[in-house]
Amino acid sequence: MRILVVEDEVTMAESLRAGLVDEGFAVDVAHDGEEGLWLAGEVDYDAILLDLMLPKINGFVVCRTLREQDNWTPVLMLTAKDGHLDEAEGLDTGADDYLTKPFAFVVLLARLRALLRRRSNDRPTTLSAGDLTLNPATHAVGRGTTMIDLTAREFSILEFLMRQVGNVVSKTEIMAHVWDFDFDGDPNIVEVYVRSLRKKIDVPFDRSSIETIRGAGYRLDANGG
Repeated sequence: MRILVVEDEVTMAESLRAGLVDEGFAVDVAHDGEEGLWLAGEVDYDAILLDLMLPKINGFVVCRTLREQDNWTPVLMLTAKDGHLDEAEGLDTGADDYLTKPFAFVVLLARLRALLRRRSNDRPTTLSAGDLTLNPATHAVGRGTTMIDLTAREFSILEFLMRQVGNVVSKTEIMAHVWDFDFDGDPNIVEVYVRSLRKKIDVPFDRSSIETIRGAGYRLDANGG
């Protein structure tokens, strides 16, 4: 996943970049609001870490402008200020979450991953692979006209596979996008959930949309099986 960090404190920005890269994210950094707003409009980011007090354009204006442009990339606003009014204004301008400095990186990482998992009614894109459809906003999954009930974890895994339709994704990638940062269980748990998904979205419809790529991971057939 690709993250944009908009932070004018160089040391903080580089620390965030290094930590996120170590966690497997692709990271771009902007050091003022003007550059951050431009990058956010040019690149399809999965999330934005946005400092409040920025040169040229502050974080409030950046966030509000993005929303006015119908850019609904999740925004985690960062600030050294500690006040309910600042938090309220940040959320009112369209931020999805708010974190006050100083903060522990593990807390930021947990908030970011929660944000990436969160479904927003402002982003109602329906994903599809053949006659298999998934709506992130309503959590509706179906094959043709038949609706399918999934657990929250099954839904998250299927959504990730559908966002990567046609591409091979490893167990590690699935775990990084679906499980919390502190999960230290057996990676083979992914196999359990994939097997359960197949029983729900494939077997009853005589399909085989989730392919196992030996030694590499899984791939969702672009044609839906």
